Amino acid sequence: MDLGIQGKTAIITGASGGIGMATAQRLAEAGAKLIMTDVDKDKVADAARQFDAKGVAADLSTPEGVTAFLDEVGDAPDILCHLAGVTGAKGDPLKMSEEDWAHALDIDFLSAVRLARRIGPKMVDKGWGRMVFITSENVAQPYPDETVYNAAKSALLSFAKSIAMQHSGSGLLVNCVAPAFIETPMTDGMMEKRADSMGVSKDEAIESFLEEQRPYLVLKRRGKPEEVAPVVALLCSELASFVTGANWRVDGGAVGSINV
Repeated sequence: MDLGIQGKTAIITGASGGIGMATAQRLAEAGAKLIMTDVDKDKVADAARQFDAKGVAADLSTPEGVTAFLDEVGDAPDILCHLAGVTGAKGDPLKMSEEDWAHALDIDFLSAVRLARRIGPKMVDKGWGRMVFITSENVAQPYPDETVYNAAKSALLSFAKSIAMQHSGSGLLVNCVAPAFIETPMTDGMMEKRADSMGVSKDEAIESFLEEQRPYLVLKRRGKPEEVAPVVALLCSELASFVTGANWRVDGGAVGSINV
């Protein structure tokens, strides 16, 4: 299927993670030129080699890190896939510290703002651009022990929607993808901690987590990165030229409400 992005330049953040690698595969197959970034220098270099891409280690959680990254790779890509994120601290919403809030907001929300402020105006000037941000099931169905993550991802969705409303007439289309419980290093870490605390295997921890905390996830398993990446790739393409301001769920039914 021709996505219509042959020769387009795409930045992928969080690129050495599961969804990042799967997205890179899809965009590379579509003929896009990739710029891949993540915090770990060795991992992003290995990832980039697989796709003949430019790999740059960067800390996008600070203004200085974003500036240094874009000064190195350029701030005029055609496509931004901002996939980097963390779950952040967990626990009682009233007991999260200033540091807990700052950590989640800097990585999950403000990194996107800082990238978009540099990249977006160039897309508007060109009359063509795609931004895709990873949100979460949590923006529609928040969980009380993940409040810093809930808030940061909800802010990201609101930001993306605002750009879409302001600038889509210029050719810049902005959308989000909301996965739920995907097989990534992030959820691996969550389940390993759960397994340790419960004194059970990782598989048993996953099974009990699904039963106790994700009752609407009717497919009864973690999703795979390669099940998220096609949706990201579609929203980067010419095929989705009438889609903007959307938040596409890839959640195995994890959100119990009707998506309206």
